[in-house]
Amino acid sequence: MIHETSERQEGFIAPNLSPAGLRLEPVPLADGVYGLMANKLPKDNNGLIVGNDAALVIDSGITPTIGRHIQDVVAGITDKPIRFLVNTTYHGDHTFGNTAFGQDVTLVSSRLNKAAMATMDLAEEKRLRGDSMYGDPGLQEVVTWRQPDVVFDRFCEIDLGGRVVHLWHFGPGNGSGDTIVHVPDAKVAWVGNFLRHPGIPPMLLVGDPVAYLRSIQALRATLRVDTLIPGHGPLTDAESSLSWMSSYLNSLATSVARQREAGHDVAKLLDTVPMDDPLDLLDVAPGADQAEALRFSSLMNSLHRLNILLTYRWLDHAH
Repeated sequence: MIHETSERQEGFIAPNLSPAGLRLEPVPLADGVYGLMANKLPKDNNGLIVGNDAALVIDSGITPTIGRHIQDVVAGITDKPIRFLVNTTYHGDHTFGNTAFGQDVTLVSSRLNKAAMATMDLAEEKRLRGDSMYGDPGLQEVVTWRQPDVVFDRFCEIDLGGRVVHLWHFGPGNGSGDTIVHVPDAKVAWVGNFLRHPGIPPMLLVGDPVAYLRSIQALRATLRVDTLIPGHGPLTDAESSLSWMSSYLNSLATSVARQREAGHDVAKLLDTVPMDDPLDLLDVAPGADQAEALRFSSLMNSLHRLNILLTYRWLDHAH
C-alpha cells in the first residue's frame, strides 16, 4: 500500500469538492440501477443498486451531511433497506460520510483501502482534502472516520436478492486500493477515481503510470461493461474511457521518461508535455458559460501538470 504523495506543483488548482449547493440527481441505468450524479462538476457522484431484498450504495460523500442526503435520495427511489455501502477509495470525499450510515449497513472495500484508512491520520486526510473545500467549513463535522467492516483482496460478490454485485480490485491506479463496483447483468460499473470521462485526466497520486496502465488492461480483459460512472464528472461509455486513459498514461510515461533522460528538469517538463484532447466543458454541460468552461480548462491543465510532476518523481525513485 502506497500513501498518496502530498507534493503539488506551484499554482496547483484543487478540484472544487465543496458540498455547498450539491444535489445528487438519480439517473436510471437499468432496472434498479441508478447513477446518483452531482449537479455540479467536478463534485462527487454516487450510486444505488437495488435487489429484491436490499440496496447497496456506492460511496458516502465528503461529510456526514452528504451521507444523509444520499440516504434521503435513496428513500425517494426505493423502500428496500440499505444493507451495503461500498467505498471505491479511501479518500475523504468518498468516505467521510460513512458515519452517517447505521451499524446495520455493512461497509465493504478493498483490503488496501482499509489499510490506507487505518494508517492515515484523520487530521492529515482532512488537510489533504481541505484545499478542495474552497473555504466551506463542512469538514468540521468530520470527527471520526468509519472504516470498512468487510474487505477483499481481488474479488467479492454481494447478493442483494435477484441481483448480484461484483467488487474488483485490479491493482494500483489513482490510489493503491481502487475498488470497482460492477453490475454484470446491466453492464454498468462505478469506477471511483480509477477512470474518468475521456479528456479528464486522472490524479496520479501513487505516481506510477505503468502499473496504472496494467490495472486498466486487467479490467478491460475481465469485465463486460458498457457504461461507467466515474467518481467525478459525467457518465461515459466504457470503451471510450478505457481507450483514452490507456493512451494518456502511455503518452505521459513515454514523454516524461524521454525528456528526463535528455536532462530536462521537472520545471521545464510541466510546460512542454502536452495533453491530447482535453475535454471542453461545453461539450458535456451545454448550460455552462464561458467563464465556467475556462475554469474547467484550467483545472484539467492543473491535473495534467500534477501527473507530469508525480511521474517524474516516480522515475527518480525507480532509478
